[in-house]
Amino acid sequence: MEKEIIVAVALGIGLSASTGFRVFVPMLVASLAARTGILPVNEGFHWLASWPAVICFGTATVIEILAYYIPIVDNLLDGIATPLAVLAGTLLLTSVLPIDNDMLRWIAGLVFGGGSAATVQTGSILTRLTSTKLTAGTGNHVVATGENVAAISTSLLTLVAPLLIGALVILLLVVILVMVRKKMVHKHPKTIM
Repeated sequence: MEKEIIVAVALGIGLSASTGFRVFVPMLVASLAARTGILPVNEGFHWLASWPAVICFGTATVIEILAYYIPIVDNLLDGIATPLAVLAGTLLLTSVLPIDNDMLRWIAGLVFGGGSAATVQTGSILTRLTSTKLTAGTGNHVVATGENVAAISTSLLTLVAPLLIGALVILLLVVILVMVRKKMVHKHPKTIM
């Protein structure tokens, strides 16, 4: 049972973190994986494996990927994508976490799934803002392509090697948190009295 929980948490965190790059890519991957039986989902989440879910996530994925290549729209999408990424990350982890207590499962989903999605999304936002600032938005398509590749590869690799991706995601989260902290300390240095 412990190994099952560890694998489920790694799988959920990998998929959740992927939502920080693109909200709907990991949802589509999870939906297709659940549909084919590769991804076991908890009771109450079988809708994730339905054809309507696959079609909705597929359509949303195409629109989201294309929209990030439109200048100015990409920065606006980050404002919308952040709460959606947290929601999707929470949902993905909660859907695979084998815990009988619903409240505990949703809290763990929010803290670990939503938290990893929010952290990766923060790094993504900072990268795009830096690109916008340095290139007046002309370099944002490169950032968008990198995020698309990261979302697709992380989502697919998570299904194949959840423990490896789980470890890499945790490393990525630590790096992002350190970078954000350094940036905050640099922006607001302590004053000596």
